[in-house]
Amino acid sequence: MKLFPSRRRPGFHAGDDLQAGIAVRLDGVRSEALETGRSRLIATALAFVVVFGVIAVRLVDVSVLDQQPARQSGPAKARADGIEMERADITDRNGVLLASSLPTVSLFARPDDIRAARVDVEQAAVRLTEILPELDVAETAAALSSSRQFVYLRRNLTPRQHQDVNALGIPGLQFEKGESRVYPHGSLLAHVVGMTDIDNSGIAGIEKRFESTLHESREPLMLSIDIRVQTIVRDELARAVTEFRAIGATGMVMDARTGELLAMVSLPDFDPNDPPPGTDPALFNRATKGAYEMGSTFKLFNTAVALDSGRIGMTSSFDATKPLVFAGHVIHDDHAQNRWMSVPEILIHSSNIGSARMALDVGTEAQRAFMARIGMLAPPAIELPEVGAPLVPNPWREINTITIAFGHGLSVTPLQLLAGTAALVNGGEYRNPTLLAHVPDEQIPGVRVIKPKTSAQIRELMRMVVTEGTGKKADVPGYEVGGKTGTAEKVGHGGYRRKAVLSSFIAAFPMDDPRYVVLVMVDEPQATRETFGFIAAGWTAAPAAGRVIAQIAPLLGLMPKPPAPPQPVAERNRDGRPATATSQTGGHDVAAVD
Repeated sequence: MKLFPSRRRPGFHAGDDLQAGIAVRLDGVRSEALETGRSRLIATALAFVVVFGVIAVRLVDVSVLDQQPARQSGPAKARADGIEMERADITDRNGVLLASSLPTVSLFARPDDIRAARVDVEQAAVRLTEILPELDVAETAAALSSSRQFVYLRRNLTPRQHQDVNALGIPGLQFEKGESRVYPHGSLLAHVVGMTDIDNSGIAGIEKRFESTLHESREPLMLSIDIRVQTIVRDELARAVTEFRAIGATGMVMDARTGELLAMVSLPDFDPNDPPPGTDPALFNRATKGAYEMGSTFKLFNTAVALDSGRIGMTSSFDATKPLVFAGHVIHDDHAQNRWMSVPEILIHSSNIGSARMALDVGTEAQRAFMARIGMLAPPAIELPEVGAPLVPNPWREINTITIAFGHGLSVTPLQLLAGTAALVNGGEYRNPTLLAHVPDEQIPGVRVIKPKTSAQIRELMRMVVTEGTGKKADVPGYEVGGKTGTAEKVGHGGYRRKAVLSSFIAAFPMDDPRYVVLVMVDEPQATRETFGFIAAGWTAAPAAGRVIAQIAPLLGLMPKPPAPPQPVAERNRDGRPATATSQTGGHDVAAVD
């Protein structure tokens, strides 16, 4: 008898029931499989519970608990089909889209592959022109069979064209992904935004000036332009061009405190989505490229330098009893008063004679230095490639001093007139005009060009021109508009053309604290029955400026206020001379120059 019997080894042994063993073994396998399946089901169910629990918690967190404002994704370069846009967007000061890029495809051919596939190029050309009717069958067939390795057939296909051409299944035809520049507002900002060429490179306007920036930046380029103001200015200019059968017009609105341009329009214009040929006159930007004699609007500068010199005051007077003869030239007045006139009267009645005598009193050197300070003798600093240079007399003689006093003999761009006037009314500081938006409430340093007292006097005089003088049709109740008319005969072959004029009105408002400066210029307006045959600025440009101001002032947040009573003109003696006038100013007699 064994005290420690040996352990029975697994398996079947002699004397065992084989059938019973097999049954027991099968039951064990089934049980083990069932247990394994049950464990896996439980694990899978738990995994689903965990996953859906996390999703549910996140949904509650996002929709109920997360009270933070939604994050805005950067609006920089859009992506479509994995293509990153090459150029950044351009927007106005309020974020309105002015230029953007869309993904597109271009169709090209590889003639070697077409020959290798033995494609019937004539038949292929016919089938392509059925989808792309702007293609010529003969030219397309020639392109498909050319010796070049790569030939563009059509740029910027529409999605339907892309699909239809692809469905043709012609070997050797391929598509190139790219982008196309689009301008949602069409011609409205043509001369500001500019355009790109077929290779998406800037060739005009902001698109050309900021070519590198638009390629490198991932943020939109924000302009100072306000699309609402731009629309109003363009509408009123178009109305004036139609009403007076003019050949063109230009208009701008500038913030007098910062130099920002809220609007810049030049007519005729063009659609950058479908630009005209390079010689089309619509491509010319009158606001920045054209240099013109600005006529009587320059009397503002003449008056400013005279008052700022300290040699002439508001009560000084000048002899305008008869035309001024100087160096063989005779200076007349269009609105002749034939009497002595005070400084306010000279501006109110737009006296050429009085302005010329003031300029002689100031002197040539002082006049030229002042014109340089307010930016009239150099091209304007603006973020556009289309900028014209002023036409400056050289040498600058006394006769030039006289004619420049009333806006002849020195040609400048309309933008220079706008920026110079802003300096006269904003307290006396010149700021370069800009098409780029400044940070709100940013203090923009300026260069002092006249004393604050002189600026206040100019504002008073400009208001009087509107309330009592040639600018009455520009007045807008509640906004204290001030301004100056200018009607300049255009230079032609052999001299000035009397029936071809540039009609301009430069305005600012409100005159007690000017915020904005407005310029309207109409090129060669024609007389109408409503103007009683006149083509002067008071009948053509001034009303358009008034309509612009009436619409943009409330839009820009300016509330109307009761107009201030007009300042009375100085009383006159019976001989027509002001009671406070003297016959001498600046130490020499200005009553007559022989």
